[in-house]
Amino acid sequence: MSDHVQNLEDFDPKVHEILEAEDRRQGRTIRLIASENYASTAVRDATASRLTNKYSEGYPGRRYYQGQQYTDAIENLARQRACDLFGADHANVQPYSGSPANLAVYYALLEVGDPILGMGLPFGGHLTHGWKVSFSGRFYDAHQYPVDRQTERIDFAEVRRIAKDVEPRLIICGASAYPRTIDFEAFAEIADEVGAYLLADIAHISGLVAAGVHPSPVGLADVVSSTTHKTLRGPRGGLILCEEEHKKAIDRAVFPALQGGPHMNAIAAAAVAFGEAMTKDFKDYAGQVVDNARALAAGLESLGLRLVAGGTDNHLILVDLTPRDMGGRDAAVALEKAGVVVNSNSIPFDSRGPFDPSGIRIGTAAVTTRGMDADDMGRIADFIGRALDHLDDDQALNAIAAEVEEFCSDYPLP
Repeated sequence: MSDHVQNLEDFDPKVHEILEAEDRRQGRTIRLIASENYASTAVRDATASRLTNKYSEGYPGRRYYQGQQYTDAIENLARQRACDLFGADHANVQPYSGSPANLAVYYALLEVGDPILGMGLPFGGHLTHGWKVSFSGRFYDAHQYPVDRQTERIDFAEVRRIAKDVEPRLIICGASAYPRTIDFEAFAEIADEVGAYLLADIAHISGLVAAGVHPSPVGLADVVSSTTHKTLRGPRGGLILCEEEHKKAIDRAVFPALQGGPHMNAIAAAAVAFGEAMTKDFKDYAGQVVDNARALAAGLESLGLRLVAGGTDNHLILVDLTPRDMGGRDAAVALEKAGVVVNSNSIPFDSRGPFDPSGIRIGTAAVTTRGMDADDMGRIADFIGRALDHLDDDQALNAIAAEVEEFCSDYPLP
């Protein structure tokens, strides 16, 4: 194959054009999607490495194809770094993402039809925590716990009551839209009381956990699952941490039960991300993510916006737009026109449907990676407030977008 064909811009200018446009979009906008971040150049280099060419079914020392000395080395490195980073007994770095990681945990610990208990999707949980449209809600006897209607926080008395009634084989804690600290010790106590396994899904907060700015479930939960992106700032991938006693069951669930060849380029990039997360710079970054979220929350509250659960302890803010009599979908569309990218999201006890819910979800991981600090959050809150005030005024939204682009020019992409 000639160099000419290998060059993306020359061989496929259409794809190159789209990728260049996406680079410009990411650079010109304030990205507040709570599950997104900017990976470092080192992580992206590893993702684009020639390990993308390699098929590596099996585990280090037990592969089904030859030519594995370097794939074994990189997977062993990623596993050891993950264990060191989180203080875990064992790490499986092969899951393709967070949902397959959770599926592997269910496969390893449960039989089809076993009762499980997780946070309901409308209250901040994830699809894979037992929601009806997910495999977890179809193949298992799934039950959900809510948050308290007044405080919008987890009510552990209610979790305990439901757990005693349901007698789940597995309790899942962790969330995709819960802005407060998760009390893993309280969940572990309930799991012990009812004889259930405990799965802590820390996909959103794993970077905060790794840096010590959120409590860790390792040592409390039987199994911990995560993605390797989001606040951990790595490639798109999944991770399972477990105690030694569950090592064989977890590994067999990932392969051969659920997956074939792992994505070795993503595993190499995860190894880089785990290494980055061990540095002082990353710990400072994670602390700044939380500081920025609290500052942005304060700025939004000063504009009269209502925040679910009264604020945030992590990277995530959930805004209730009900007092403004607007839907989350319309708000998200208007904000994108203004150069501020969020997602619409259900709020606890939402009266609106999931395709046009009452809230928007905001996260500070990506803007913190760009170097924005707490002082910048007031400016971002102002952009959001003005965009919501001009929901149907494209001229005003375009004017805000021009301000956003100028603001972003001071914070180049990694």
